[in-house]
Amino acid sequence: MNYSFHPAARVELHDAVAYYENCQPGLGAEFFEEVHSAIARIMRYPKAWPATTRYARRCLVNRFPYGVIYHVKPGSIRIYAIAHLHRLPGYWRNREEDEG
Repeated sequence: MNYSFHPAARVELHDAVAYYENCQPGLGAEFFEEVHSAIARIMRYPKAWPATTRYARRCLVNRFPYGVIYHVKPGSIRIYAIAHLHRLPGYWRNREEDEG
């Protein structure tokens, strides 16, 4: 199984890494590692986390207020968002529709 990012999710990841790195040197790298650890958990157990919509699920990122929003497809995982948990819930839902 492999995974891919929606283009907007990739931007969110890079923006959050830059933000945390600006807050404290090295913190951006720690955030990046935690996100990739969450993705590794998703890859091992893709249906273990609760559904947030008909297709999407959310796996929480350790140590940071973020969740990885994803969809399980045959043989792959599509990451729709690296979503901050305290901002604009559900803002990413149109990304599901973008991909049909």
